[in-house]
Amino acid sequence: MTNIAIFVSGSGTNCENIIRYFQGSATVATPLVVSNRADAGALERARRLNVPATVITKKQFADEQHVLSVLKEYDIDVIVLAGFLLMAPDYLIEAYKGRIINLHPALLPKFGGRGMYGHHVHEAVKAAGETETGMTVHHVTNVCDGGEIIAQFKCPVSPDDTPDDIADKEHVLEMQHFPQVIEQFVNSLK
Repeated sequence: MTNIAIFVSGSGTNCENIIRYFQGSATVATPLVVSNRADAGALERARRLNVPATVITKKQFADEQHVLSVLKEYDIDVIVLAGFLLMAPDYLIEAYKGRIINLHPALLPKFGGRGMYGHHVHEAVKAAGETETGMTVHHVTNVCDGGEIIAQFKCPVSPDDTPDDIADKEHVLEMQHFPQVIEQFVNSLK
C-alpha cells in the first residue's frame, strides 16, 4: 500500500476528489491531509470523508523534525500538493526526493513561478491573449514550478472568456485528470 499525504491551502475540491478516487483502493491510501491554514475548507472536506487532517503552520514548516515526524506517524510514501501555496522546504524535498508532485493551473513553463497561483494565473492567461490553457502536474524541486513535467492537459480559451471562465475550464481538467495522473505516478514508483 502506498500512503499519500495531500497538502492543501484552500477549499479542497481537488483534495476531496483525490480522496474519493482512492477510496477502496487496494494499492493507494490517503491517510493524511495537511494544511498550512486552519481555515482551509479542505480540512473539513477531509474530516467529512473520515481522513485525518492536521494544520502545520508556515512557522512549523521550518521545524524539520516536527513535519517529518507527522509524516512518519502516518507512514507517508508520497506527497501530493493540491493547491498548497507554500514552497516545499528543502529538507522535505530531500526526504521525499522524487516523491512530491504538484498540480499547477496552467501549462508550464508559461505562467509559473512565484506569484502565479489561483486567480493570478488565469488573469495572466487572459492578459496574454492565450488561445489555450490547461493544467500541469510536475515534480517538486526547490525551484518554484520548475520540476520535470509529468503530465499536461489542455483546453481552449476564447477571446470572450473572463478569468473566471478560464478558471472553470481549467478546473474541469483537474477534476477529470489529476487523480489518474497520481495513480500512474504512484504505479511508476513500484
